[in-house]
This record gives sequence, structure tokens and C-alpha cells, in this order.
Amino acid sequence: MRAELTFSVGDLAQMRFAVSPMWEVGPSFRLLRSGAASPVHGPWAAQVRPRLAAAGLDRGWLAELIPSSGYVPDFLNPAPSGPAPALTEELAGIRASPAARVRQDLDRLRHEQGGLGPRSRSLYAEPRARLERVTEEIETYWELALAPYWARIRAVLDADVFHRARQVAEHGAGRLFNDLHPSVSWDDNALRLARRHRPLSRRTAGAGLLLIPSVFTGPVPFTRVTPPEPPQLAYPARGTGALWESRPVPRSEALAAVLGRSRTLLLTELDSPASTTELARRTGLSAAGVSQNLTALRAAGLVSAHRAGRSVLYARTAVADSFLAASSEEGPPQVRPPHSSG
Repeated sequence: MRAELTFSVGDLAQMRFAVSPMWEVGPSFRLLRSGAASPVHGPWAAQVRPRLAAAGLDRGWLAELIPSSGYVPDFLNPAPSGPAPALTEELAGIRASPAARVRQDLDRLRHEQGGLGPRSRSLYAEPRARLERVTEEIETYWELALAPYWARIRAVLDADVFHRARQVAEHGAGRLFNDLHPSVSWDDNALRLARRHRPLSRRTAGAGLLLIPSVFTGPVPFTRVTPPEPPQLAYPARGTGALWESRPVPRSEALAAVLGRSRTLLLTELDSPASTTELARRTGLSAAGVSQNLTALRAAGLVSAHRAGRSVLYARTAVADSFLAASSEEGPPQVRPPHSSG
């Protein structure tokens, strides 16, 4: 089936891009829940799946609201109010969902899935009270699965938006849409979606269009149409295929002169998020030394900390990634474990 969304001059004027945390939450949870091997996200899934099972998130609210295939309730993806809303803003939007909207979405979920789970039924009965529980679980999922990796994910999303915006500036909206995805095309002032299974028209959609890059949407775009909000089109971001590739390790001399050898080593080891214990095992530093150096790196904005059950995962920030990328141009890696903290 093919859907078609016509555009007026006003609709084109209201078209915009947004980076949305919730458009990463839903598709990433679906990927983890499916248990399927992912050629792109395998390294990430291998790290995150055990954390989800340990926290019981594989059998909680999200497990009922995000099935392994098919429809996901629209209230989980409120229209981003700006170009890059924080997760807290989007969770506030979910909590503010009208009860009628929540029940309408759950009715569709029941129809497509053949029923609702016990938590979803309680959400149907008391949307206002239960949405608080849903957003609390989303926050937990975010800390376990996405927050430690967000700097890396966000870099891909921002690069995609920059590329698309430049396309529009240099070649117009038609080039943008025709290059967005093979199932998306632009012709005669209309956007055509080749694989959308439900009708789509300006009579059933709000004005404008929200374009949302996502690293977890999978091979095809997703749409959300809930007037009077603008329709949302979440599409696979450029560069996702290289998201989890190992990055070059910088030489130690220049960085160590500024940070010290121990802190330089810890930054290079944080190519993937890790706990204090794991970093101590990898580097040969004492746990106390690792903790002390991570505290200093966090204070400098080079490391972030994220609660994962009883432990804390540390991750490099975007600032640290840029710092290391510049240093990696100097030559082959030279970092070796030091004998004492620095």
C-alpha cells in the first residue's frame, strides 16, 4: 500500500527536523525484546540485554506497550517541541497525554495484538495515575540502555540533520525527500510512502512535517499521525552502520602531558561504557585510583556517570570524543597501563 501526503507552501514552511530521545527508546527496546541478532547493533545489544533482564524490564510496562512487531501507542512519541528536546521534556509530554488519547491508542493496540496485558489494562482504567509509572520505567530504561551511549548516538543524529539541512539549502525539499529512503519519494508537491499500511492525507494529519533521524528505527521509516500535531516521519539516520565501530586510540604523549597517563588510559578504555571494577580489571589500576580519576574526568566534563542497577556505568562525553579524535591524528596508539595513578 502507498500513502500520499500533499504539501502546500504553508506545509513546507512548517517542515522541520528534530532529534527525539523517545524515537530511540521505542525502536531500541523493540530490538532488544525481539532477541534477534542485529548486524548493526550487536555490540550494543550484547552489553545492554543482561542489564535489562537484571532490572526486570523485559517483563514490565514497556514489554506490554512495545510489542516485537506492529503498532506502538502514539502517546509514547509526543511531537518534539524544539529541535532537540531532553528526555525529561518528552516524558512530561507523555504524562500530559489526554486520557481519551491513551485509551484510543490502547484500543488499537488491543485490536492489532489480540489483547492487552495486565499493566496495559490498568493503564486503560487509570491513565493519569499509571502514566507516571510508565515514565518512571522509561527513565530506568534510558539510564541502562541509552544514556551511557547518548554522546555517540547524538553525534550521528546531529550529523544527519546537518547533512539534510544542507541538502534543502542547496537543492530544495524534493532532493531531500528523494534521498531520505528508498520507500520515500517526492513528486508533484506530494510526499509518497511506499510501505505505510494505513491511509495518510492532509485531512487526517496536522500541518507541516517533523523529520526525525533515528539510529534504531531499522530498515524502514516509521510515521506518527495524531492531529492537530504535525505528522512525524522517523527515518534511519546516515552513518548508523558505523555507530558501534571501534575508534582509533590516540597516542599517549600529548594527552598524558595534559591529563596524566592514568586518565588518558581510562578515556581510551571507555570506547564502550564500563564500571569502576571493569576499568580496574582492564587497566591494572586500583579500584580506588580508577574512582579518583573518574571523579576528576567527570568534573572536567569528559566523562558521564549512569546508574545501572547497583553499579554505575561511566561513558565518554561528546567533548572527550572530539578531544580523542583530534589526538588520534597524531599517529598509532601508544597508551600502556601505568604503574601508578596520575
